[in-house]
Amino acid sequence: MELHDFPLLAAVLAVATVIGLIATRLRQPLIVAFIGVGILVGPAALGWVEADGTIELLAHLGIAVLLFLVGLRLDLHLVRTTGPIALATGLGQVVFTSAIGYLIARLLGMDNVTSLYVAVALTFSSTIIIVKLLSDKRELEQLHGRIAVGFLIVQDIVVVMVMIALTAFGQRNAIGGAENDLSTEVLLVLGKGIGLLAAIALLMKFVLPRLLDHIARSQELLVLFGVAYAISIAAISEWLGFSTEVGAFLAGVSLATTPYRDALGARLVSLRDFMLLFFFLQLGAGLEFTDAGRQLGEAAVLSLFVLIGNPLIVIVIMALMRYPVRVGFLCGLTVAQISEFSLILAALGLSLGHITGATVSLITVVGLITIGVSTYLIMYSQQIWGRIGGWLERFQRVGVRQPDTDRSGDDVDVILYGLGRFGGHAADRLARAGLRVLAVDWDPYRVTHNEREGVTAVFGSAEDVHFLETLPLSRARWVISAIPHPNTNLALVDGLRRHGYEGRIMLTAHTPREVERSRAAGVDIVLDPFSEAADTALDIVSERARGEGGRSDAGVLVADPGPTAPHDGTPHDGPLSGPPDDAGGTRRAEGPPER
Repeated sequence: MELHDFPLLAAVLAVATVIGLIATRLRQPLIVAFIGVGILVGPAALGWVEADGTIELLAHLGIAVLLFLVGLRLDLHLVRTTGPIALATGLGQVVFTSAIGYLIARLLGMDNVTSLYVAVALTFSSTIIIVKLLSDKRELEQLHGRIAVGFLIVQDIVVVMVMIALTAFGQRNAIGGAENDLSTEVLLVLGKGIGLLAAIALLMKFVLPRLLDHIARSQELLVLFGVAYAISIAAISEWLGFSTEVGAFLAGVSLATTPYRDALGARLVSLRDFMLLFFFLQLGAGLEFTDAGRQLGEAAVLSLFVLIGNPLIVIVIMALMRYPVRVGFLCGLTVAQISEFSLILAALGLSLGHITGATVSLITVVGLITIGVSTYLIMYSQQIWGRIGGWLERFQRVGVRQPDTDRSGDDVDVILYGLGRFGGHAADRLARAGLRVLAVDWDPYRVTHNEREGVTAVFGSAEDVHFLETLPLSRARWVISAIPHPNTNLALVDGLRRHGYEGRIMLTAHTPREVERSRAAGVDIVLDPFSEAADTALDIVSERARGEGGRSDAGVLVADPGPTAPHDGTPHDGPLSGPPDDAGGTRRAEGPPER
């Protein structure tokens, strides 16, 4: 029966949780476990759910959120540098895999039409699975991750065009071909695509920047807007004849230049992970094994070609373009499986009468084998390279080209949380000292109106552990929080430790208890600005009361402890240094830091 009632959904989630727990204890990938859950609860086993209905809708939502986040992380500078290699690799792999796959299918005794469908099905790789794995390994921002995402998007566009062409061809045959000319269909699709891109470009220029300034004032509203916007553009894309993946990706790209992209992306990570569970469940439930027993030999041959041949094709293409063999190898592993689009293509061919159910079953078995094995290959790609990299590097060409991936503009000395009165003053002092400051604030007005020289402001939250993945923690020597909330500060410290941050940390505290809690968390410097300002002010008042100081002409006394402070006696080479204060944990600033 279909998934329509609440208890059944609860049962499916409970089964997924138990099997997921077993998989993590056995150190197995959750993706493989969840596909297995889909097979278990699907028509092939328990028959709880079908591959359509509610679970399909939830799966589409998860895919939209995933591709939206990929678009959010798109770096336009790296698009210019990796775009050509992504286009060449994507199209080259499609051509060579299709040609070789067709020959293998013919050798296995298939007819021309069946061989063509099988060959095309072997060509496309799963963008959703690859992006999820690379994201889990934090390799999306690395060169091979960006190239892989680039040519996977190219593949998605190609497969959409193929399915549109097949549908138009089938319709033309059904009605005699007079009214549905294939070239007209292709031109119509191109026109729709240009219109969609133009509309998104206008939104980027005139609507989204102003709209987001108002929406970002509420964290909940920002998340709601992100999901609604991604799904809306994905739905429009599907209505125009493209896939939801393309639309969701373009929605993310349109927000990639806004100051809210990192905060929005970080907030949606947990939702992405939960919603993608339904994609893997749907994938497992949709697998058909009607003639699987009689096709294991053919499935093994085709699977070996996908697992070995596809990566080799990518390695060769990238080597010819003078990219390092290691980069080609890591990119190649991402195409060592077939896509959910391959199953959709097979279903389309069956509905058009081009292939039989046996062919659909064969493609299904190849998909199950390659998705399972390639998941392990990608998870342990670095270890595999360590074993065979020395042998592969023999084929590296002379004069290897090093792509321009310089992002030195992201280098910072200090990451400062909070641009309020104290934080803003701290940013000014640190910048005047010649330090490069990356300021993080949740107030959109402060971010968009930041005009401090030497200070880059980004929109984000100190409580969001996923947001830390977007920061250059490996290059920052100090992380300073000017936020007056102890729980938020301690959550920030915990997140920094989880992400392997090895630099110095300074927190702001307003009470002795907060000071003690911060010290217990291993913070290098705890600054109590109110106490320090009061001490400084009262020292001056005492001196004047004793007649040792003059009176201010304006009658105003300004006590400014500043943002920098001595450390606790432990020597280091950072810019913040000085003798310890006798207050036991609090520090008194003695001027701007020196480089």
